[in-house]
Amino acid sequence: MNCPTGCDIPTSVKEVQKLGWDYIDIIFFTGDAFVDHPSFGTACIARYLQKFGYRVAVVPQPNWRDDLRDFRKLGRPRLYFAVNAGAMDSMVNHYTAARRLRHNDAYTPEGKAGQRPDYAVSVYSGILKQLYPDVPVVIGGVEASLRRLTHYDYWQDKLLPSILVSSGADWLCYGMGEKPMLELTRAIEAGRNLRQIEQIPQLAFFRTGRIGVAETGRASKNRSRPWLREREGPADEGCGRDEQSEVWRGSPGEANASILLHSYEECCADKRAFAENFHWIETNANLMHPAVLLEPVGEGYVQVNPPCPPATTEEMDSFWDLPFTKLPHPRYAGKRIPAYDMIKDSIITHRGCFGGCNFCTIAAHQGKFIQSRSEKSILAEVRKLAAMPSFHGNISDLGAPTANMYGMGGRDKSRCAVCKRKSCLFPAACVNLDFSHRRILSLYEKVLAVHGVRHAYVGSGVRYDLFLTPEGFRDESGRDYLRALVLKHTSGRLKVAPEHTEDKVLQYMAKPSFRYFERLRKEFDAINRAEGRHVEIVPYFISSHPGCTMKDMQRLSQNPTLRGVWMEQVQDFTPTPMTTSSVMFWTGLDPRTLEPVFVERDPAKKNAQKSKFFAKPDNLH
Repeated sequence: MNCPTGCDIPTSVKEVQKLGWDYIDIIFFTGDAFVDHPSFGTACIARYLQKFGYRVAVVPQPNWRDDLRDFRKLGRPRLYFAVNAGAMDSMVNHYTAARRLRHNDAYTPEGKAGQRPDYAVSVYSGILKQLYPDVPVVIGGVEASLRRLTHYDYWQDKLLPSILVSSGADWLCYGMGEKPMLELTRAIEAGRNLRQIEQIPQLAFFRTGRIGVAETGRASKNRSRPWLREREGPADEGCGRDEQSEVWRGSPGEANASILLHSYEECCADKRAFAENFHWIETNANLMHPAVLLEPVGEGYVQVNPPCPPATTEEMDSFWDLPFTKLPHPRYAGKRIPAYDMIKDSIITHRGCFGGCNFCTIAAHQGKFIQSRSEKSILAEVRKLAAMPSFHGNISDLGAPTANMYGMGGRDKSRCAVCKRKSCLFPAACVNLDFSHRRILSLYEKVLAVHGVRHAYVGSGVRYDLFLTPEGFRDESGRDYLRALVLKHTSGRLKVAPEHTEDKVLQYMAKPSFRYFERLRKEFDAINRAEGRHVEIVPYFISSHPGCTMKDMQRLSQNPTLRGVWMEQVQDFTPTPMTTSSVMFWTGLDPRTLEPVFVERDPAKKNAQKSKFFAKPDNLH
């Protein structure tokens, strides 16, 4: 049932009563304000479950400090509680790289800070388990997804166990959750037994007791890891018994193949063990057919099931072709939500990223394989946006995590199915990758042809190494793409992310050589001169990344290629859970090689690295 006021997903008792409901199937608790827009995960899952007949309510930003009335007001759901921290990890949302408290929150009305707790998923889940111990709690979203196994927490400066331990939740749904959440909902409704639910893909859970034959074939005696000899590029395709361990391992795609990781306690005692764990976790996160992961902790273990297969185009369309109002909930009438202002006129074209940057969490959450919507679905959303009274003709962002990966993938899908590479672009571009930009150029033209659309800008990042090399363009479609991007789809400034100038540091970031940016600058300037345009290029950089010294930042600040460009975007590296870079920061080891890495941990010296960037007058615009 749709409601003209946008209350068909209620947030209060009055709204539930207005709908005439005598029960609620699922109640979401989220750290964000509730915005019914496909850029917000709560809305995506709520609308998708609603499509299949489930009654879903949302309690946004509940007060956890008072008598907990927000947690009681809608009572107990028929099936389960769903919990997320919002669109960001709550600690990243709250604190700067210098661990200073932020004074605003873009996901809260009027940008007001302090409307969600630190470690929001664990706090919300703990309260719900205290009030309703017999009702299942399912956690998800970025905070839960990226903390599903032992992880480094920058704000406490130590390793923490899986969030399943701290939250007490029954189930964790990681990644993009439409398919697994629907399957889990149906399983709970049908009263399936525990063993049946434990087979659902993309779920993680904690169980007490010893890992036994059912999970691994045998319990491990010696956890040496010969797979650490596997590095970037071609890897051992063998399968079967690991000679240095008593654990049976299957080949990628083999039913019930599983991997026993070092325990949480072993990781706390030995940083090398944590680095080894992460290498295997990351390797599996980038496989088409990964194994079950098992990690002992305390008196039990965490099990992480493999994800659902990448969504097909038809499935992607089904996630978007839902009755989103694309507006904040009516409860916020007259109030501004900054994050909504940034995305309200945007269109998401696809999910996933095969760039494999070491400091980025996108692939760990959305997956490496690109999952694209059809042109028909995208254009339908564009027409709906163009008809909204608040739309003024400008699409602010037509893209995704990496805008120009739309429709891309391997030419031979059978090779992708067995590939173990984390990145299709690093350390060198995959020979199987189709670089053509013709499909996305066609989409851009069709979007611009929609009545009411004046401009369709690309506000999200692009990978320029997808269309050029230090020697020139990869093909004519790449040349055409850069020209169209500069002349038609850039609103004044083209934002790109070389991240650093020094190849040594870029290797630790898993980013291409700065020579790619040098070529981009040459081609970009040529287009501006030929067309008499004044579009600016804005490069983003990171200071204090593992491997980066003060001398590296000094060389960055003096690089002649950066003269005359807008130089304001430098951020101090912040270690976030489930990234290679955060593992380097904590362990001082590169998990790909287990070789030592220089890490600047001193706050004053980290600040000096960032400040050094702005110390060179020639580089200021």
